[in-house]
Amino acid sequence: MSLALLAGPVLLAQERPNIIVFLVDDMGLMDTSLPFLTDASGNAVKHPLNEWYQTPNMERMAQQGIRFSTFYAQSVSSPSRASILTGQNATRHRTTNWIYSESNNKTKYGPKDWNWQGLSLADAPLPYVLQQAGYRTIHVGKAHFGCIGSEGEDPAHLGFDVNIAGSSIGEPGSYYGESGYGHLKGNKSRAVPGLQKYHGTNLFLTEALTLEAQDQITRAAKEHKPFFLYLAHYAVHAPFESDKRFLSHYQNSDKSSQAKAFATLIEGMDYSLGEIMNCLEKLGIAENTLILFLGDNGSDAPLGPEKEHTSSAPLRGKKGTEFEGGMRVPFIASWGKPDRNNRNQRNLPIASGAIQRQMGTVMDIYPTVLRAAGVSVPENHVIDGTDLSRRLQGKKDNKSPETMLVHFPHEHRGSYFTAYRNGDWKLIYYYHPEHPSEPEYRLYNLKEDPEENQDLSESKPVQLVQMFYEMQARLESEGALYPEDSSGNPLKPIAPKW
Repeated sequence: MSLALLAGPVLLAQERPNIIVFLVDDMGLMDTSLPFLTDASGNAVKHPLNEWYQTPNMERMAQQGIRFSTFYAQSVSSPSRASILTGQNATRHRTTNWIYSESNNKTKYGPKDWNWQGLSLADAPLPYVLQQAGYRTIHVGKAHFGCIGSEGEDPAHLGFDVNIAGSSIGEPGSYYGESGYGHLKGNKSRAVPGLQKYHGTNLFLTEALTLEAQDQITRAAKEHKPFFLYLAHYAVHAPFESDKRFLSHYQNSDKSSQAKAFATLIEGMDYSLGEIMNCLEKLGIAENTLILFLGDNGSDAPLGPEKEHTSSAPLRGKKGTEFEGGMRVPFIASWGKPDRNNRNQRNLPIASGAIQRQMGTVMDIYPTVLRAAGVSVPENHVIDGTDLSRRLQGKKDNKSPETMLVHFPHEHRGSYFTAYRNGDWKLIYYYHPEHPSEPEYRLYNLKEDPEENQDLSESKPVQLVQMFYEMQARLESEGALYPEDSSGNPLKPIAPKW
């Protein structure tokens, strides 16, 4: 019998599901042995990178749930994390770049009013809404919700009852317990907070966070209270330090030492997923726990040029770029243990062993979690995502738009761009702050050219213009801030000439 059934007259844990968002930093769509890409019939197709990585627990989760072949995040970390917790696109919440803790990193021509401060309670963040509805809210791992001194610097200020290891930092000072996760050795300015009891041990950071998460799950189960766990691993972000538990699995490869280290970070993250799933089963609460697994932006695997078909092959590009490899991420949804007789699973049925080819986005998580919890979206809180419930059943949701807008008005691997997808078509618009009247356009048909090799902007002028005006309208409706010229004037998109 589950702990939830022993709760007595209140039975909160049975009436409402536990919810886990399992977030992996810098994990792209191809950083796994689980294939997400499909053929024209919707069957999974393995590619060489799927043969390189080892993620058996992602495979286990996918067997009992559903994975999405086309799931979009923002192209860098903080914007995606803000979108997950608000249901809003980066254009609306305006955290359009990753947040540098100590100083404003708008970059040279970035908008001066971008939201470097990050999230606050005024944004109706997901943990706060759930906390007010009676959930125990737990944060474990990387936060990166706001800069030093901001309200969002401490997840406890955003509605989390518990915050373990979360602060303004976006990368760990070290993954090694021997180094105190940056406190004793490594990058001390990025030392991971709150894990002092593991300092000087041989416990890898991913494992330490997993133990902390298991402890919090156990405490919540004993309290018979529904919980929301946001487990956000620092892995697989740089520095690429080897998780020695798995290094022997990759020693015979001719890949670089950095690529091998990255692969161990991937496998360590996957092992954590398995440990969390095992914990739920041991406590008897797996049937009543919804798990959402995803990455926060495209891959950062050290496998080749950042805008070519290397780290995300066959997709093009990697983290921070305007191409599919920079913004497509793995997404799997499942119950901890499928049970058709469970009342929460009847309320939110999830197909088993299925692949959903309809698009999903990080903005969809907010309304989906609230629906699962039986909680309404706060009044006057605008969201850009749509509830995933129908898509989780493996069905098509005609109410969900087949569009995605990624707006990055800053300088990075991909600089000063907006990428807009509608159905099979994708437009990339480049702002050129030093030559404001000379924008650049690229147009791709992702159905015929998923690798983004053939720019159709000149051969399909009607389609280009249509996509441009759709993009422009979407930017304006969401309140986008634009790059600025050398005089500080916003560079609004300029229509193509034909």
